[in-house]
Amino acid sequence: MKKNYLVLLVILFCTSPFIYGSASVSLGKMQATNIAPTLIAVGNQIYCPGTSMKIVTDMTITDPDDTGIDAIYIQISSGYDLGDDSLTLTGNHPNINTVWNATTGTLTLTGVSGQPTYVELVAAIKDIEFSTSAANPTGTRNFSITIGQANYLPSNGHYYLYIPNLGITWTAARAAAQSSTYYGLQGYLATITSAEEAQISGEQTTGAGWIGGSDEQTEGIWRWMTGPEIGTVFWNGTFSGFTNNFAFWNTGEPNNAGDEDYAHITAPGVGIPGSWNDLSNTGETSGNYQPKGYIVEYGGTPGDPILNIATSTTLTIGSITATTNGSRCGSGSVTLQAVSNTGTVNWYSQPTGGTPIATGNTFNTPNITSTTLFYAAAHSGSCPDDLRVPVTASVTPKPVLTVNSPYSLCTGSNTTIALATTIGTLFWYDSPNSTTPIFTGTQFVVPNIQQDTFFYAEANNNGCLSDREMVEVQVFASPVVADEFIDLCEGETIVLSAGNPNMNYLWSTGATTQTIVSNGLTNYSVIVTTPAPENCSKTKNFSITYHAQPVISSIETNGLIVTINTTQSGDFEYSLDGIIYQSSNVFTVNEGGMYIGYVRERNQCGFDQKTFIVISVPAFFTPNGDNVNDTWSIKGASFFSNAEVRIFDRFGKLITVLNRYNPFWDGTYNGALLPSTDYWFVAKINDSTPEIKGHFAMMR
Repeated sequence: MKKNYLVLLVILFCTSPFIYGSASVSLGKMQATNIAPTLIAVGNQIYCPGTSMKIVTDMTITDPDDTGIDAIYIQISSGYDLGDDSLTLTGNHPNINTVWNATTGTLTLTGVSGQPTYVELVAAIKDIEFSTSAANPTGTRNFSITIGQANYLPSNGHYYLYIPNLGITWTAARAAAQSSTYYGLQGYLATITSAEEAQISGEQTTGAGWIGGSDEQTEGIWRWMTGPEIGTVFWNGTFSGFTNNFAFWNTGEPNNAGDEDYAHITAPGVGIPGSWNDLSNTGETSGNYQPKGYIVEYGGTPGDPILNIATSTTLTIGSITATTNGSRCGSGSVTLQAVSNTGTVNWYSQPTGGTPIATGNTFNTPNITSTTLFYAAAHSGSCPDDLRVPVTASVTPKPVLTVNSPYSLCTGSNTTIALATTIGTLFWYDSPNSTTPIFTGTQFVVPNIQQDTFFYAEANNNGCLSDREMVEVQVFASPVVADEFIDLCEGETIVLSAGNPNMNYLWSTGATTQTIVSNGLTNYSVIVTTPAPENCSKTKNFSITYHAQPVISSIETNGLIVTINTTQSGDFEYSLDGIIYQSSNVFTVNEGGMYIGYVRERNQCGFDQKTFIVISVPAFFTPNGDNVNDTWSIKGASFFSNAEVRIFDRFGKLITVLNRYNPFWDGTYNGALLPSTDYWFVAKINDSTPEIKGHFAMMR
């Protein structure tokens, strides 16, 4: 796996002016007798992949009191690709020896025998070349050039030095770091506030090394306790805590296992490389958690001198750092954007080969009809534009509607507008600017409208809208019809009219005239249609009810109860006097006699009458000369010429015979008054009527 390293090599030479103690590094002694040199490198360049390129275009070292130095350190301080990147000294430099450390990406220049001169070192630095075997290298390579053992970080100008010291406590390490200087720069236990600092500090540590973080003041609140960042909170809580700044704890840390209040960089092979752990002030007495030293940081302290003992250059591999795709609705030009780290962007229509079709951060494509890929490349002088990044110009097809207008409908009816769209969902609106659709779909059923109306259709294909099309619906007047309900007497006919003159007619009988004559059917219909081109139709229905004519078939009597029967049922009314009619055909009369039964149809569809006789037998009579019930007879019998009634006394003696010549009995026998008592009778009305037998009372 390839990794980027921000590392500086720590190499101690016996000829170095640095004196190491067990708990501190005393660097200030040389400041009294030796003036620090000034290093200036020139050469921030664009690197062409596949080539070997010098890391500087010019280099100077100025030192007023020395002509040479023991060693120069050139490191790929950021962007280092382990296994692919390398630094090589080219040319003829017989007095310069080189050592390449692939782990840290550092090339060390020393003398073959004795101390090399600045002239020899500068000439060698100018001939150092960078190359990489990576197939598609990207990014920027920073090269630091320094004379001291401390690792230089160009991004902040600070120096970092790992001091081995087995078993040193955090408190002692803090004191030792604060008592050290580096070319006049004040030292302090490292405060790590960025990923670059974490890398340059962590990857040079050979064992657990103290840094300046602690939560000794308030448990769970981690602060930097040294250097310019003293008092800055960089972590809250344990391993599940949070930070608003930078922190690089190992997995599951900090865990405060055993009152652990001090931060250190973990030993190699323990969890995440270069990450942090919390320990007690003393740590453990052996193993990975025994302190092996500490990290001193130089730089950033108020009053520090301005040093130029290190310098840096960069090689930038041209690349596109940001792109912005573009889109449009329908065919046309699309605006694309790209940003390169070289400042210039070339645009291509193909991933490889060809010539640029445009130059600049913004590219307006030619007119395109579908989604198309274009390619942006960072142009870097003589380097080929091989690393091209695709940028998408999206074209959403714009819907096109097929409209046939106007449509038409007849009043009182609906019509369906069927529109076609090439793509997308069709929406309907009631105004040209409305945003609220009244219907969705290609089949729009127009509601019952009474006047010419405009509707508006628009198709939406994922936000790409068609032109909003106007559809006119013309409204034509339909024939005015009303169903008819007709009453007719049996056998009658009637002229049925469709109304609406000068139109087209189609009857259910097949007739095509405006009127027809009924032929006995109960239901008729006619479709009335306006002339072309409107052709609006309405249907008129006729419902005919035929009423039967009444015919009396018989009149039945049962005592004083009379029932009038007809030959068929119907909507009939009945009467016994021809004036007062009732719905019931059953009557009750007061006494026997001759009557007339009447029947009529309620809708004046006929009339019939029939005479009938009611026979009634009085239960008593009172022959006392008051002219009320002085005689007895069977009421109604007198209407039958052959009627005969024989009256007997209780002993069966025939008293009298009543007939058409002797119609009633006055209660005498041979002129003598008979006593008040019951008498019996036998009546024969006619040959078709059974004899009537009974008795009655005479009361004087």
